[in-house]
Amino acid sequence: MLPLEGTTVVALEQAVAAPFATRQLADLGARVIKVERPGAGDFSRGYDRTVHGDSSYFVWLNRGKESIELDIKDADDRRVLDAMIAAADVVIQNLAPGAVGRLGLDAATLRAARPDLVHCSISGYGPGGPYQPKKAYDLLIQCEAGLVTATGTPEQPSKAGVSIADIATGMYAYSGVLTALLRRATEGAGATIEVAMIDALAEWMVQPAYHAVYGGAETRRTGAKHASIAPYGPYRAGDGNQVFLAVQSDREWVRLCREVLRRPDLADDPRFVHNPERVAHDCVIGPLIESAFAAFDADRVVALLDSAGIACARLRRPGELFDHPQFAARDRTRQVRAPGGVVQALLPPADLDEAEPVLGPVPRLGEHNDALRVEFGFRREEVTP
Repeated sequence: MLPLEGTTVVALEQAVAAPFATRQLADLGARVIKVERPGAGDFSRGYDRTVHGDSSYFVWLNRGKESIELDIKDADDRRVLDAMIAAADVVIQNLAPGAVGRLGLDAATLRAARPDLVHCSISGYGPGGPYQPKKAYDLLIQCEAGLVTATGTPEQPSKAGVSIADIATGMYAYSGVLTALLRRATEGAGATIEVAMIDALAEWMVQPAYHAVYGGAETRRTGAKHASIAPYGPYRAGDGNQVFLAVQSDREWVRLCREVLRRPDLADDPRFVHNPERVAHDCVIGPLIESAFAAFDADRVVALLDSAGIACARLRRPGELFDHPQFAARDRTRQVRAPGGVVQALLPPADLDEAEPVLGPVPRLGEHNDALRVEFGFRREEVTP
């Protein structure tokens, strides 16, 4: 039995953050009913058509859910929604700012009738404050939290390559819901949860903020290198491929010099003895490392680094993800049915002993319309032509 079997979640969700939270609840056995706009659905369905004609975002974020199309302003559809909420353990929403209040679906209204309900709201900037009414998307939150300023090259700031503000927010919403369900199981009380995207990403930005506020200088943008550790980053091997390595201590620096670079003299060079000096002279270290690596291809460089106990990695492409040898060795890949065909998927990162998550199918828009309408308020003859 999975931990959340018997738990029902009604999701008024779209895009990434809330769907990421509820997909993880579904993986653990929760019944997730996804409410979508009639005819259009979650707008992430239209982001691209790369997965057998479906959106890569939607397929990633919505496995294991039931989809129902509801016009919340229509009286009959609202009756269905109200019945679903009456039977739910959790309501989660990330609609536009102010929408749930206007619709009477806010936490105060719903929990007045159902004190045991767990109600989770996801927003860009949280309740209150001058930014509350603003729309928020991943890139904009990356900008407001300072991530874009801290990312990229010295010449050009950059956003992160994936939607990390949305992902961080979804993770905090997921853990918040789990925490609330645990408390409800012991105390019987529900919860009102507010998760703001800017709060989620700000938590990740505290270290750079400390560095700037108390160190008197903003963190340097260093591309794929580290702003405060050296050597740390990509180095070219003799075959032109890049190998990434990370030296975390003075002891590792000595091993790198003696066992990999075959330059024991560098270990005692006063420019490189301690990390602050290495960071100051990183522009010298890089060419020295690449000069030593020039005699080997990338495979040989990785073997030498592994033998010396130096952390390293190959530069892989996203298209290689499912074929990673570590996933194959640990049987981490599964198949999931999507509307257009079967797709590969990875098991969730947290392994529960003897409780493998269920990676359910990705729903078509309105796939469960009839069944859910019958279950929550209509007679079968009212929904069957």
